Amino acid sequence: MFLFEPIPWYSWAAFLGVLVALILLNEISRRSMWAGIACFIVLPLILTFTVWPKTTSAEGSSVGTWFHWAKVYSSLAGCVGFMAIRYIKGAADKKWVLMFPPAILAINIAEAVVRDFQCFSFNGMVDGIMITGGVWNIMNGVAGILNIIAICGWAGIFISNDKFKDMLWPDMLWFWIVAYDLWNFAYVYNCVGDHAFYAGGALLLSCTIPAFFMRKGAWLQHRAHTLGFWMMFVMCFPSFVDTSMFAVKASNNPQALWWVSAIALASNVALVVYQFRRIAQAKLHPMKDELYQHLPAYQKVAASR
Repeated sequence: MFLFEPIPWYSWAAFLGVLVALILLNEISRRSMWAGIACFIVLPLILTFTVWPKTTSAEGSSVGTWFHWAKVYSSLAGCVGFMAIRYIKGAADKKWVLMFPPAILAINIAEAVVRDFQCFSFNGMVDGIMITGGVWNIMNGVAGILNIIAICGWAGIFISNDKFKDMLWPDMLWFWIVAYDLWNFAYVYNCVGDHAFYAGGALLLSCTIPAFFMRKGAWLQHRAHTLGFWMMFVMCFPSFVDTSMFAVKASNNPQALWWVSAIALASNVALVVYQFRRIAQAKLHPMKDELYQHLPAYQKVAASR
């Protein structure tokens, strides 16, 4: 294949298994506070002192970098922070509290942007991963910055008035999610290419599918949960994506690297242009106002406020 080396049927089966498992784990963890505490506080504490010191320090480990440690804890911080907003009475009514979701999202994107820029100068095996650095890293780093700029409408975040108490963000609509997915896939493909089949494919689908077809408006909550589960899994079992029979290697084709980053950059340029045009036409304040109240997709989520 253009993006990857030949993919056997059992790797496709593993892809489907990862996708289904992440969706199910997300559903379990979002349905009660105690399930969330067990998954995102108790379990990581145990793994931090028992498993991860061994797996990250093993010779040739691909999860021993600063990025993997930062990513697992920042994703878990998002899960715990969102739980606090969801379950602490009155928290979502405070505007300063609602700054946390866009802040943790921007931090997670910024971590990847820094890594993309860093990988520009790499060529060869780096921390157990084959990296082919090039202009595509710069292109996708810029795409990530644009994606951060396009984060909007956070003041409209609210908690659903049902037993699930989901954190809903009406302004985070499909066009931002698609631009994010394209950027994030390009980031994983550029910087952790041999993990991209699962971490760039199955992982992104595991939060996008629920956001489009199951619990609309809760993409960021879905993303935090599925990313947290995936990072904990890969920190425990790095061989799954590195050396197991299910591992799928990236092609490291410069044309593939260039195209995925070019598509990500183009989509995020289009996103920012569309957003700035909306702001100018409607005379909106990007830091205070919700931008897409005129769209049916927004209205459908906001109807459950």
